[in-house]
Amino acid sequence: SHKACNEFFILAFMIDEDFSLKLIKWYNVNKRDLPWRKTNDPYKIWISEIVLQQTRVDQGLPYYLNFIKEFPKVQNLANASEDKVLKLWQGLGYYSRARNLHFTSKFISKELNGKFPENYNELLKLKGVGEYTASAIASFAFNEKKAVLDGNVFRLLSRYYGVLVPIDSIKGKKIFNSLAYKNLPKSNYATYNQSIMEFGALQCKPSNPDCGICPLNIKCWAFINLKTKDLPYKEKKIKVRLRYFNFVIIQDNKSVIMEKRLSKDIWRNLYQFPLFETVNENFEPPKNLVQNYSLIKKTKAVHKLTHQKLNIVFWHFKCKKNLVEKDQIVVKLKNILKYPVPKIVENYIAENITNGR
Repeated sequence: SHKACNEFFILAFMIDEDFSLKLIKWYNVNKRDLPWRKTNDPYKIWISEIVLQQTRVDQGLPYYLNFIKEFPKVQNLANASEDKVLKLWQGLGYYSRARNLHFTSKFISKELNGKFPENYNELLKLKGVGEYTASAIASFAFNEKKAVLDGNVFRLLSRYYGVLVPIDSIKGKKIFNSLAYKNLPKSNYATYNQSIMEFGALQCKPSNPDCGICPLNIKCWAFINLKTKDLPYKEKKIKVRLRYFNFVIIQDNKSVIMEKRLSKDIWRNLYQFPLFETVNENFEPPKNLVQNYSLIKKTKAVHKLTHQKLNIVFWHFKCKKNLVEKDQIVVKLKNILKYPVPKIVENYIAENITNGR
């Protein structure tokens, strides 16, 4: 291990000049045909980068296309209602991204007179834009000399140079940042940044990469030392929080009761059925519901998020007429699909509230 670290530090100061050239050559042959690569409009690039945060390209592409179609300019997004923005985002997860997009579009439209920031330092001031996103927009839209560091880049650099320091440690971040900038070519930063990320996504994949055909394998530390599966290292393990959700569906022939989720928690500002969260799986619906309404179905589901596992029970009641309590709304079944809801609620509506289709 100590020897490997020494080897890394030697390699770090002997940057392979062919590294960037090989990546760009590979990219020109293998790159995917993606719409945000055909523009230098910072607005469209910003949308694509936010959509693709912690999201696969094949999953994010339809959302990007829908957003650009619905909101072709930043002013269109700024003028939209939050419900409409969240509805378009429905199913993509990490909804704070959508709320930040909406907030930032209004800031650009009103405070910056609709003019998108044109450099890294100004981009970094936008809500929801971190160092990676600011670097990506700055290099792709304005060819600013900025190196990108996303999961794909961390993985490629850690394997190629044999970095045994965790990528999520303070020391690791400094090392990777240094490596990323040392490998920047003298020009054409946008193409190089696209190349290194695409290479990590398609060639230097997290699991089972085809190292035998990799153009970098001759000098790749992980390939030479049979350590591809082990890199990159992470210091912190994700702690998963276990939660118990009980959704109560109260439905008559024409409508259903819903509420807006206002707390600073998952799914903030999305709509859901009235929710009872408990500390364990022991839950019984309130007596007034059981006495006055007919329980027609009880459905269990599990919904996994990055840091949470939700054990969910849907308690479906039928009644002759819905009675609304404070902070609840009556939603007509014919309009239910207009409301932005969490994916697990969307699935339940599609399968169990047929009039809502």
